[in-house]
Amino acid sequence: MKPPVNHPVNHPVNHAVERARALLRHGTTSRRVLCCLTVSVGTTVISAVILVALVVGAGVPAGTANVIAVCCGILPSYLGNRRWTWGRAGRGGIAREVVPFCVLSLAGLVLSTVTVALAGAATAAWSDALRSVALPVVQAGTFAALWVVQFVMLDRVIFRAPTVAVPRPETSVDPRHLAA
Repeated sequence: MKPPVNHPVNHPVNHAVERARALLRHGTTSRRVLCCLTVSVGTTVISAVILVALVVGAGVPAGTANVIAVCCGILPSYLGNRRWTWGRAGRGGIAREVVPFCVLSLAGLVLSTVTVALAGAATAAWSDALRSVALPVVQAGTFAALWVVQFVMLDRVIFRAPTVAVPRPETSVDPRHLAA
C-alpha cells in the first residue's frame, strides 16, 4: 500500500531537503563551490569595509586603500578555504599551497587595484556616500569576475586531493607462452 500524497515520506520539502543534503555532502564539488563562495563573500565584505574606511574615513587614495584592504583578506581566505572548504588540517605545504595561493591572491590584488584606482579617479568628485557604494561594487565586481578561475585553481591545483597510487597485481609471464 502506497502512503498518501501528503504523507511526510512523499512531501516535496523532504525531497528538496534530501537533494540539498546530497549536494552538500563532504567532498562533493557543489559543497566546495558553496563553501568557497561563502569564504569569498566573507573576505570581500572584510575588504570592502576596510576599503571604505580608508578612502572615505581616512582620505587614503583608492588604489593604496585597496592594496591594504585586499591584503587584510588574504590570510582569512587561505585559512577558510584550506580548513573549511577543502578540509585540510595541519601545516600547509609552502611550495604546494601557500606560494601558489599567494600568487593567485596577488594577481587578484593587482587587477582589483587597477580597477579600484580607475574608479577612485572617476568618482573623486562624487559625494562620500556615492563613493562608499561605488568603490566596493567595483572591487567586488572584479573579484566576482575572477572567482571562477580562483575556484578551479584552488580545487584542481592548490588544494587538489592527493593522488593515491593503486597497486597493480604482479603478473608473471609463463615462459611457455613466450615460445608460441
